[in-house]
Amino acid sequence: MDKIFNKLRSLDAYPKVNEDFYSRTLSGGIITLVSSLTILLLFFSEFRLYLHTVTETKLLVDTSRGERLRINFDVTFPAIPCTLLSVDAMDISGEQHLDIKHDIIKKRINSHGDVIESRQDGIGAPKIEKPLQRHGGRLEHNEAYCGSCFGAEQSDDDCCNSCEEVREAYQRKGWAITNVDLIDQCKREGFFQRIKDEDGEGCNIHGSLDVNRVAGNFHFAPGKSFHQTNIFLDDLLAFQKDSYNISHRINRLAFGEYFPGVVNPLDGAQWVHETSNGMYQYFVKVVPTIYTDIRGGTVHSNQYSVTQHFKNLEFIHPNSHPGVFFFYDFSPIKVTFKEEHISFLHFITNICAIIGGIFTVAGIIDSFIYHGQRKIKKKIEIGKFR
Repeated sequence: MDKIFNKLRSLDAYPKVNEDFYSRTLSGGIITLVSSLTILLLFFSEFRLYLHTVTETKLLVDTSRGERLRINFDVTFPAIPCTLLSVDAMDISGEQHLDIKHDIIKKRINSHGDVIESRQDGIGAPKIEKPLQRHGGRLEHNEAYCGSCFGAEQSDDDCCNSCEEVREAYQRKGWAITNVDLIDQCKREGFFQRIKDEDGEGCNIHGSLDVNRVAGNFHFAPGKSFHQTNIFLDDLLAFQKDSYNISHRINRLAFGEYFPGVVNPLDGAQWVHETSNGMYQYFVKVVPTIYTDIRGGTVHSNQYSVTQHFKNLEFIHPNSHPGVFFFYDFSPIKVTFKEEHISFLHFITNICAIIGGIFTVAGIIDSFIYHGQRKIKKKIEIGKFR
């Protein structure tokens, strides 16, 4: 047994020296104090890093398909009335949504940016009192209402019960409404009176669009858009102007839900109208993103990059119309962010590296100073140091 213990003693990499042979110096005490404070500082720095989360980023090929995309927007037009402002969306799959009203709120604003009125688009039409029937008489008690389409009916059973339905009937025929005072539905709903009342006002429009997850575009334009012979035109009725001021400020534009660290480059972007009619275009590249927090919660969202371009309508196709257009496409690469803690073993390894490294360096410095002082002292004693 003694032989075994002796062999183990021979493996000792830390031989002990009797305290009687220790030589303690002032420089050694200073170096020990400085190195101990440095170890303590680095320990707390490493411990703080261990408590905080780090985000790991990966790039993957996006293989998802058949999903929907929610676009959240908040845009202010200081010179276009809310009644004239419409939102349209379409994509390469052929799906089209014209003059969208669902999930959209419009706020009338004055020239100073103060809110005059806030309403959900398409809500708040006045109550119909004895409207004009298709046969020419007024609606009587217990009689079903069937409004006239003013010559735009496609069959004898067609009814136009609102100003919008009359306009749509005219659009299907390819006609333009020239004398708005003759349209009973529009007069009763006050559509044209609202345009007159809102002259000189602006509009803040915010809400969301639910679209297919394919390339497409959406735009804000003055007037009610409709599709005719594969060209989108503006039906500005009798209130069409020669030019529209499409100055705008994008308060918020996001493709998907918020997640920590997301940066939307168009938030706060502003453009001031300097020419007559114009078409302002944003070309957006959407990057699918998955964010996983430290508790395992996952957010499927998107980031995007953008470039922009302005077209003066005086020099392009006459059927083009003023507005602010957002053309978006999807990147084939998906980004994943994952929050995680540094592992405990990694933390311990770093602490050991800090303690061992500092003590090693401190020992080298102390040895250099100690032996240097001894050599200088010897030279002084024999008179060789000058």
